[in-house]
Amino acid sequence: MSESSSIDAAAESEDARHAHDARLLRQAGEGEQAALGELYDRWVRPLHALACTILRDPAESEDVLHDVFVTIWQKASGFDSSRGHAFSWAATLVRNRAIDRLRSRARRAELLDQAAPADLGYDEANSGADGTDSAGHLWLKEKATAVRRALATLPGDQRDALHLAYFGGLTQHEIAEKLSQPLGTVKARIRRGLLKLRDTLASQL
Repeated sequence: MSESSSIDAAAESEDARHAHDARLLRQAGEGEQAALGELYDRWVRPLHALACTILRDPAESEDVLHDVFVTIWQKASGFDSSRGHAFSWAATLVRNRAIDRLRSRARRAELLDQAAPADLGYDEANSGADGTDSAGHLWLKEKATAVRRALATLPGDQRDALHLAYFGGLTQHEIAEKLSQPLGTVKARIRRGLLKLRDTLASQL
């Protein structure tokens, strides 16, 4: 077979694959669970690899994949094949969901730093050279427990706002929309909550 013939065959095979994916997605949109199952078998490995590339965490990537396939099942009927390939749509869902997870991680870390800053008295220099000695791990575990206890003591409005920011990874604008509260009110609740957390944690750690 000539080189041009091989290229044509490969292109035809790829077109057939995309067409098959689109057909399965259309069937899934019509409620056929078997079609969704076949899509899962076809896509699970490359989509999981994509999530792992972004998150660097296989278990968390599996969570993302589960959420994405639920979304695919719910929204398959609205997929427009004229706007792209079915697999590309699924890959975009995975990418966006994984990036949301990263942002949530960063938000949690930021709020934890604000709620329990280094000036609370923990001297990191007392830990081992690599920062992974058992005493350090024990302190971190106690710190996390103390944060949860401190959150539980906050007034409901402050606790709700901080939970959405810390555990939900939402921005202040998103929290305001979710709670149907003015942005200024949400900012004030989060600030007051963080100040109370800091005071509470200062007496515990």
